[in-house]
Amino acid sequence: MVAPAYWPAACAKLAANDEVLAALITAYPESVVRSRGAALETLQRAIVGQQISVKAADAVWHRCVALLGHPNEPQAWLNQTEEALRGCGLSGQKVRYVRGIASAMAEQKLHPHQWPSLSDAAVLAELVALPGVGVWTAEMFLMFHLTRPDVLPLGDIGLINAFKKHYGKKWKTPTDLKGWQARVARYAAKHWVPYRSVATWYLWRSLDPHEVGY
Repeated sequence: MVAPAYWPAACAKLAANDEVLAALITAYPESVVRSRGAALETLQRAIVGQQISVKAADAVWHRCVALLGHPNEPQAWLNQTEEALRGCGLSGQKVRYVRGIASAMAEQKLHPHQWPSLSDAAVLAELVALPGVGVWTAEMFLMFHLTRPDVLPLGDIGLINAFKKHYGKKWKTPTDLKGWQARVARYAAKHWVPYRSVATWYLWRSLDPHEVGY
């Protein structure tokens, strides 16, 4: 897996701008986002990881790999029955999602060769047209496959909880999720741009002993 070239510069800038991140970067010196280089695998892992813990998602994914053998090949998913995929720990809905994504890839309805040259917004627009791929899943793809440096997944409850933990005592705190999302967005715009992906990564690391990976 390949680490993004911008990571050292991002860490230096964030550490200079934010004392919380400075401490987290020091605490996790070997931690870095790495692309698996496999578009379908990253998308399917993001589907698997929806609304479950990192540890649980890893367990389900390993069972999928044991069943499929080659999770980056669309036909490997399409050749399996719903029952077999559910046996890996996928819900019926997630089975429909992973099979739909595999079908779109097999039928060349997606254009992964174009994505590196497209803007974040353009890639996101193509991805959210897929079954089961909402904004959060598309943002995970931007962060973990294309390793885009400035993604802020405000729909990610882990990011919100980490922000509450590390920054919540500094201000009069919001009482609702939207209020927290607005607070994170404002703070990130002031202190984390153009490396909001990296800031998010270290805040995730502060909550979970397992590195996030898709």
